Amino acid sequence: MSALIDSPDLDAASTAREVRLAARRGGFSGHTSGLASAHVQGNLAILPASLAGDFRRYCQLNPQACPLLAIGEPGDPALTALGADLDLRTDLPRYRVWQDGQLVDEPTDVTRWWRDDLVVFVIGCSFSFEHALLAEGIRLRHVEQGRNVAMYRTSIATQPAGVFHGPTVVSMRPLSAADAARAMQITSRLPQVHGAPLHLGDPSRIGIRDLASPDYGDPIEVHEGELPVFWACGVTPQSAIATARPSFCITHAPGHMLVTDLLNRDLIAA
Repeated sequence: MSALIDSPDLDAASTAREVRLAARRGGFSGHTSGLASAHVQGNLAILPASLAGDFRRYCQLNPQACPLLAIGEPGDPALTALGADLDLRTDLPRYRVWQDGQLVDEPTDVTRWWRDDLVVFVIGCSFSFEHALLAEGIRLRHVEQGRNVAMYRTSIATQPAGVFHGPTVVSMRPLSAADAARAMQITSRLPQVHGAPLHLGDPSRIGIRDLASPDYGDPIEVHEGELPVFWACGVTPQSAIATARPSFCITHAPGHMLVTDLLNRDLIAA
């Protein structure tokens, strides 16, 4: 697998379309945390139509981990509800292609893998609520370090639907106790991008043995006086797909999200 490619032309002030076009043109294949910070980011799952009903039900049963933003029509790679000039085959920095539960490719373009029976699901991402935290002065170490957020499989089971089941995956951000309390208040108003944390403190209580060894993403240090704060993560449905072992599917590579034209401020619940 190739190393992350950083684009010096992309930053928090970039538009969603600028990020998508950079990915489409092959000039950017890095993670999207901290980019186009005003815009909603989404996790991607693309499945055959024969499994779409079960997967939709799985997301509906597990809304905190799998908050649905949009569902496409079979064979259609465009989701106009999420952005103008949007092509789900090319507009994410990196994808994962799976066959019978095995990772077979990690391309920056899935046009050659596209099929007429594929249904696109876009699921809310915690990168979106990071904008709200940063705007309130809450520092996020992985953003400052230019790294991907740390993600872990937990002992918290999801509600099954058809062939889809598995553990909840969480993302972790180390925060002071005061910032953790503020973060809970802020993210609780953003249920479409995972909402409030699932857990604070001792990781062993949710089945995580070693914070230094995340299942996905990059390890992020927790300093003395900080709490690890865990949010439900949109990699959860990827874990369920891996467990179901469908004959074919496409997902985003962890941390390499779809950046939509939706605005984070429009997701805030009253």
